[in-house]
Amino acid sequence: MSLGRRLSALFKGDGEQDPQRELEVSYDRQVALLQQTRRGAADVATSRRRLELQLRQLEARADALHAEAVTAVGAGDDDRARVLLTQHAGLLAQIDELGPQEAQLRASQEQLDLSVQRLGVKVEAFRSQKDVLSAGYTAAEAQARTTTALAGVDEELGDAGFALQRARDRTEAMQAKAQALDELTAISTESPGDAALRRLQELSGGGVDAELARLKDTHPLPGPLPTKELS
Repeated sequence: MSLGRRLSALFKGDGEQDPQRELEVSYDRQVALLQQTRRGAADVATSRRRLELQLRQLEARADALHAEAVTAVGAGDDDRARVLLTQHAGLLAQIDELGPQEAQLRASQEQLDLSVQRLGVKVEAFRSQKDVLSAGYTAAEAQARTTTALAGVDEELGDAGFALQRARDRTEAMQAKAQALDELTAISTESPGDAALRRLQELSGGGVDAELARLKDTHPLPGPLPTKELS
């Protein structure tokens, strides 16, 4: 397997488990938990406010009954005063019972509010780390893709170089073959008589020149005739 294919296979194999997807899933779970905690804190706060309102109403009613009982006693109506005081005592019992519940709900609300704050800080910190890791993974992924692509390009260039060399060798072989065919064609188109005549001319021309040189050596040209002096 070529380097480019090995890198590509390795890259695809790593892609089966996408860390970005895992981070997003974990972040979504934390956000869901934060939202659930906020809803719980909101529900507790709503219940506490309702109970607090109920306590305020009971206290106001108890104060009113006590005032009516005082008025009845002042009017000499002990029976009515007794009834009013009995109702007042019942309201006080309810107030005493609901008071601790309201305090407990208040403490629960404060605890949940603190949990929401802490969880919110953790979720925000995780989100920041997730973004940093996601950006780093994206950059590494892009670099891996680039490296894989470059490896494929180098491989293709290597194959192209071999192809060019093969084409060059074939071209040279074809040129040699064409030259040989041209020579064979030239020889085959020349008749036997033409070849003999051409050979005779070559031999004759060479022999004539040689004989001419020999004659010049053995029979030099006579010198100029002497001139007669006038008396």
